[in-house]
Amino acid sequence: MEGFRSLPSVHRLADALDGRYRGLAVTAAREAVEAARERARRGEPVGDLEGDARRRLAAALGSGPVRALNATGVIVHTGLGRAPLAELAVEAAARAGRHYSNLELDLERGGRGSRQEHVEGLLLELTGAEAALAVNNNAAAVLLAATALAAGRQVVVSRGQLIEIGGSFRLPDVVAQSGAELVEVGTTNRTRLADYERALGPDTAAILRAHPSNFRVVGFTEDVPVEDLCRLGMPVIDDLGSGAIAEGLPELADEPAVPRSVRAGCAVVCFSGDKLLGGSQAGIMVGRAEVVDACRSHPLARAVRIDKLSLAALAATLCLYRDPELAKDEIPVLRMLSAPRAELEARAQLMRERVARAGGKAGVVEAAAKVGGGALPLLELSGPVCAVESGGDGVDELARRLRSGDPPVIGRVREGRLLLDPRTLTDEEARRAADAVVAAFR
Repeated sequence: MEGFRSLPSVHRLADALDGRYRGLAVTAAREAVEAARERARRGEPVGDLEGDARRRLAAALGSGPVRALNATGVIVHTGLGRAPLAELAVEAAARAGRHYSNLELDLERGGRGSRQEHVEGLLLELTGAEAALAVNNNAAAVLLAATALAAGRQVVVSRGQLIEIGGSFRLPDVVAQSGAELVEVGTTNRTRLADYERALGPDTAAILRAHPSNFRVVGFTEDVPVEDLCRLGMPVIDDLGSGAIAEGLPELADEPAVPRSVRAGCAVVCFSGDKLLGGSQAGIMVGRAEVVDACRSHPLARAVRIDKLSLAALAATLCLYRDPELAKDEIPVLRMLSAPRAELEARAQLMRERVARAGGKAGVVEAAAKVGGGALPLLELSGPVCAVESGGDGVDELARRLRSGDPPVIGRVREGRLLLDPRTLTDEEARRAADAVVAAFR
């Protein structure tokens, strides 16, 4: 009974917490008191109630994804939220969330405007298209294009392009929701122009070209250039997946460029905003004015509309692309792709030294980073990484402890060692990752 008498009231305990969140503080205090009562019933010490309540309040306020340190070397890591945004994009999203804005207000006329006006001009400038539209992701963009152009009719696609995207979603299943019928041509490894020509008929509404971004078929292969498809006279929906518009980056040489598909005459080109573009999650559609307008006016466009935070971040990211050199410096995904070896070496050595000074065993070895996000699957970005010996508890236990830290550190395991790749870490993050390893050993 003594333990029960020592328990504070819920409201007195809540008074000791953050007063800005009174309701949440009361809930946290109530949960802490109930947990203490349960311990008292079992004859255990009630413990530090205020500390328990503070932890519960912090957990409530921190609901949702938490910051993690990406030491995997996978730049566009879907599990870790893809690539981080440029600071300009972060500031734009915060501004749009914190304040009212002219999201759909024409300030000149004082009447209703379009949220697309904030990005359309930039997209036209960067891609050379006649019109542009942003939706909430690339799968939605492809679905909207197929629905607006081909519902109830046929869409011709190569068998080698019937891809499966992330989360076990398959392109044929996505397109099927449009009401269009897919007509498959060619084989897995070889599709010729004649295959498309034979498939075209009075019920054909469009040709779908889907870039196999997350795999490659090599060897005895053949496909049809986008220019030749466009010359068939049928609307071409070009799904480029990751969408590369950066110029002068050799790492992106094997990724199809958005401006090329626009110049070829595609009816609509669809690509992601949050992969190689390095912006917020979005599906971007650029192409011929009459086709994009048909997509814009379709009822489905409302269901897949981009939100104001993503739109603000996307606009800021696109703005950076107007200066290609600035984009390479400011957009993290481009900066990581082209990081100089000397920079990576310095960061890897920094981690090794901090671990070694604390008595751990680590070295710098050569390893290959990846783009990730279903882009450039054959590209290996070789460079130095910090390789940490796991010690007596084993590398899996070390990796688990790092994942349980604050913030979590996510590395990759190879040959019994934990690799910390500096390509996906800043200097400050590299220091924190090394310190987390030292704490995990303790």
